[in-house]
Amino acid sequence: MQQFDSIVIGGGSGLNIASALAGKGEKVAIVEEGPLGGTCLNRGCIPSKIIIHSADVMDEIHNAERFGIKVSKNSEVNFKSITKRASEIVDEDAENIEQGIGQTENLTLFKSRGKFIGNKTMKIGDKEISADKVYIVAGTRPFIPPINGLEDVDYITSKEALRLETQPQSMAVIGGGYIAAELAHFYGALGTDVTILQRSEPLIKHEDEEIAETFTEIFSQKHNVMLRWSTDKVEQKGKGQNKKFNVHISHKDSQEKKTIEVDQVLVATGRVPNTDLLEVEKAGIETDANGFITVNEFMETSADNIWAAGDIAGIYLFKHSANLEAQHALRNSLHPDYKQPVDYTAMPHAIFSSPQIAGVSKTEDELQEEGRDYQVGKEYYKKTGMGVALQEEEGFVKLLVDPEDKTILGCHILGPGAPTLIHEVLVAMRAGSGTLYDITDTIHIHPALSEVVQRAANNAR
Repeated sequence: MQQFDSIVIGGGSGLNIASALAGKGEKVAIVEEGPLGGTCLNRGCIPSKIIIHSADVMDEIHNAERFGIKVSKNSEVNFKSITKRASEIVDEDAENIEQGIGQTENLTLFKSRGKFIGNKTMKIGDKEISADKVYIVAGTRPFIPPINGLEDVDYITSKEALRLETQPQSMAVIGGGYIAAELAHFYGALGTDVTILQRSEPLIKHEDEEIAETFTEIFSQKHNVMLRWSTDKVEQKGKGQNKKFNVHISHKDSQEKKTIEVDQVLVATGRVPNTDLLEVEKAGIETDANGFITVNEFMETSADNIWAAGDIAGIYLFKHSANLEAQHALRNSLHPDYKQPVDYTAMPHAIFSSPQIAGVSKTEDELQEEGRDYQVGKEYYKKTGMGVALQEEEGFVKLLVDPEDKTILGCHILGPGAPTLIHEVLVAMRAGSGTLYDITDTIHIHPALSEVVQRAANNAR
């Protein structure tokens, strides 16, 4: 049995904890079976945004004639080079992180899957390790729904979709959330015939309803979006480059049945926590009905001196929230007499699809369910100078505010640059007065695109 001061499970945001503890002289074990850097670096936000930029460029090419530029119809997509570039970048970063760990005093890497065998005790291969403190930042993995035949075919998830070297001519995407939206945009913009199969409606249904409905309408003009269709069975014919899939579907209302043939099937139906792989129950760690680790406001689990952070805690499934939670787990473990609860004020998110989406805090639907009074300040991109230059017809900003004191209750943006535009709202909500006045009283560059946020604020005011 090897004894450590701390065990950190997960090589993503957990590395922030591990390096800080090692810097304080603690002997730290890092348990990570996959490449270092976690889901974001290797299988998520970094490689996906690298390849999606190519799709954004292709979107610009497709729309070039609107701006008086005639583009050759013979342009070609070097699909392999797009995914290879992303893979090479993240693989190099992961390797550099691993080398850095090997050169850092007090850090010991166990590059294998571990599982709990007792209180703060783990088995990793043929080794057993224990520590006084444990930090679980072990993330999630793709959820695979119980579809008949799916386990017998060569389907892909987001992990494989980021590294394909041959572009499929056609693809069925099972799922309609943000991962499905981003990857459908990537493949579709580059020429794959994409069919999205979503059991409910609209797409990205957890967004503000107006945003989700507008997005679904726009997305349906670009791709074959089939709402309220269930996937009943998947069959595969052939192997390798010659394989084909038959996807059998049925409509939830009419019970109509169809079979569609595609070159590839992408499953993007959500994420599940890795708690079952870790066997956390053997360490006395409680989980909720969905398998996520139950934590309090200090990121403490039900077991003494064990903290959890990031996706595996199931509060927010974002890299930026994981970093915030890891920071608090570390601080609260080092200063137990001066613990700080995590402040999730103005926790934002974004979808890098086409159109882009960003949102923060309450949706209009949530405010209505709460019976809370609110005002809406809305402005379309096309009513601003830069919106006209971009010929952006559908994009808009929607601010939700308290009618009395003008406190910002939420903001939702659909259109170009949404993930960037929302940041002035975030600064106002988290570091400013939290009211519209932080935006309306700020001088905005004319005719920068950010004027659309200012005008939405003025409309709410």
